[in-house]
Amino acid sequence: MNYETDVVVVGAGPAGLFAVFECGMVKLKCHVVDALDAVGGQCAALYPEKPIYDVPGHPSILAADLVERLKEQAAPFQPTYHLGRQMVGLERAGEAWRCTLSDGTVIVAKVVIVAAGGGAFGPNRPPLDGIEAYEGKGVAYFVTKREDYRGKRVVIAGGGDSAVDWAISLAEVAAKVMVVHRRPKFRAAPESEARLKVLAEAGAIELVVPYQLHGLEGEGGRLSAVVVATLEGEARQLEADALLPFFGLATNLGPIAEWGLGLDRSQISVDAATMATNAPGVLAAGDICTYPGKLKLILSGFAEAARAAHTAHAIVHPGAALHFEHSTTSGVPGAKSK
Repeated sequence: MNYETDVVVVGAGPAGLFAVFECGMVKLKCHVVDALDAVGGQCAALYPEKPIYDVPGHPSILAADLVERLKEQAAPFQPTYHLGRQMVGLERAGEAWRCTLSDGTVIVAKVVIVAAGGGAFGPNRPPLDGIEAYEGKGVAYFVTKREDYRGKRVVIAGGGDSAVDWAISLAEVAAKVMVVHRRPKFRAAPESEARLKVLAEAGAIELVVPYQLHGLEGEGGRLSAVVVATLEGEARQLEADALLPFFGLATNLGPIAEWGLGLDRSQISVDAATMATNAPGVLAAGDICTYPGKLKLILSGFAEAARAAHTAHAIVHPGAALHFEHSTTSGVPGAKSK
């Protein structure tokens, strides 16, 4: 199936969704492509129940709730979503771009906004024999519902922010939380590490240090214990219903790396004033882009999406004046006042 539109947004995470809204505010239509089956990017896939504290106006908001609000905000502009599909081809077609999706769909647009975060992502799996048999049953690399761990014995492996934050959170619902790390010092935010150690002193969390994962025990994919060992080989068995190894994500730009965009260590270099890449009509916003002074924050992605939308308007309507008004003055086109 073939489509024509003003803008193709690659990536349906927070920056991509807000780009749809900002494009709508300057009367540009968008198609959105994402390899995941639902919008939200990492916020939805990796930590939907994790609170985010640096979104202006929200002292705390769950990642899933932020995604829902962004989707609701974009809805008046009726974007077309192509989910569960990758954009595998980007070719110049006259003054426009021909975007080919993995299912054969072709979208022709004058502007492409790449808001693909870090690209495709997946977990770094620990090298444990037979771990695949427990994945989706006793072993998980992301927490999507905290309630899934209520009353369970949970082993968390890792020393970064994800491991520490989820240990603190799950201590409220799990029967027991054990944190395995190979050194007493953690790599999490100092405030989080301090809170972890307070909970450990109170007996709410057991710190299993210095140990590392050594093996799994169970039958029929049902986990019963996690075996850990010191660097000297001294083994210990931890009775457990669940193992959460948090060893970071392996990211891959995938087809984006083949589009001839200027890459700087797996990020796309852009002009900070316009979000323009080295390809005319291709812009970037969010974690995928870089420029001097770049801050990897969701709020930065929102501002970059707004800049990209205004740049897109000048490309789609060359020479046309953009009478920009604040949303408090213009309202949202097509949205009913409340």
